[in-house]
Amino acid sequence: MAKLAQTSTKYQIRARINAEGAVEKPDVIGALFGQTEGLLGPELDLREMQQTGRIGRIEVSIDTRNGRSNGTIVIPSSLDITETALVAAVLETIDRVGPCNAKISVDTVEDLRTVKREYVINRAKQILSHLIGKIPETATVTEELMESVRQAEITEYMKMPAGPDVATATSIIVCEGRADVVTLLRHGVKNAIAVGGTSAPPTLTKVCREKESTVFLDGDRGGDLILKEIRQIAEIDYIARAPYGKEVEELTKKEIFKALRDKVPAPQMSATAKPRNTTSEKSPVDQKKQRPVKAPFVKSTTTTPEKAQKKEKMSADKRDQFREQLNDLLGTRAAAIYDRKGNFAGRVPLKELQRSIGHVSEPGSLVVDGEITKDMVRLAETTGIQTLVGTAIKDASRSRSVLLVTMEDLK
Repeated sequence: MAKLAQTSTKYQIRARINAEGAVEKPDVIGALFGQTEGLLGPELDLREMQQTGRIGRIEVSIDTRNGRSNGTIVIPSSLDITETALVAAVLETIDRVGPCNAKISVDTVEDLRTVKREYVINRAKQILSHLIGKIPETATVTEELMESVRQAEITEYMKMPAGPDVATATSIIVCEGRADVVTLLRHGVKNAIAVGGTSAPPTLTKVCREKESTVFLDGDRGGDLILKEIRQIAEIDYIARAPYGKEVEELTKKEIFKALRDKVPAPQMSATAKPRNTTSEKSPVDQKKQRPVKAPFVKSTTTTPEKAQKKEKMSADKRDQFREQLNDLLGTRAAAIYDRKGNFAGRVPLKELQRSIGHVSEPGSLVVDGEITKDMVRLAETTGIQTLVGTAIKDASRSRSVLLVTMEDLK
């Protein structure tokens, strides 16, 4: 007899047999084939179906005690559910096994696919629960990846550790050490360069002469000494300091951009930095906060009506949006583009702005890291930009179609 392949088994008939005498497995098999023959027609004949593989190997287990035999019958089936039910029902018509009276009762007809499905689901739950504890958060993986990439981006410029944009940038941020450059890179600032301690290299003189320079140092006495050393050998444009008692490499992204935003023009700070030996003494940045001074690149026209008119053209939410975006962009040499509906369209490097802005459908606003120039105004006019936001206005005149907004206007 052919044996049914297990992969094609759909159902399993389970029945009990009780015989009034001692019987064996061959007696039960013979009764199953002999007493069911012809009852359901040739198509559902047990012997024929087993030969064609529609019924599998019949398993019989018999236990004889005290002159009576009891056991189980298991029949695998690849028939459909209706035909399987007919085969199960026909088993109960058997009333003799060998020389003994007997009775067969069907207990269940199991759907093996359901059993397998339950096993698969339960096993999948076990596997998933085991894996979930080992899978890191997406944000953690992304941050680790970005940090490794940013650290790999550290290069050398004139034998000083530097970010990848220092060579091409028009402005740089001068820090104390390599760790400070790594910290700034981690937060998207790629134009930082490190002097390597209190002994500033002579090449710094040439770098500061060629590029607009902002010195960004720790908020302690060490930062004061380095600042004094740098000012003796290089002409710097702006000075930014970490909060009192903190180092640049300890700062959060918000603290970094706040310190850079609050930078002070170098001529307005005393040439000799005062040591910070006590908590009562205040840093140059703190002094700047006590005596607000407008940087020379901000055109302080004191024309209140003009500023009020700009505020009327922008909602409070829009001003907050532009101010937050400008703070995030500070030091990145990039620009953020919004469409006419105020939706954020993307952020691109300034050098790719003219090419990228053409891919935005109906650009409406542009926020740039840097001063607004006449070239930027011309680009805004030709591309339909309605609002152009920058740190200050450099050499651009007013535009009839473009609203020019500075950091001062967003306060």
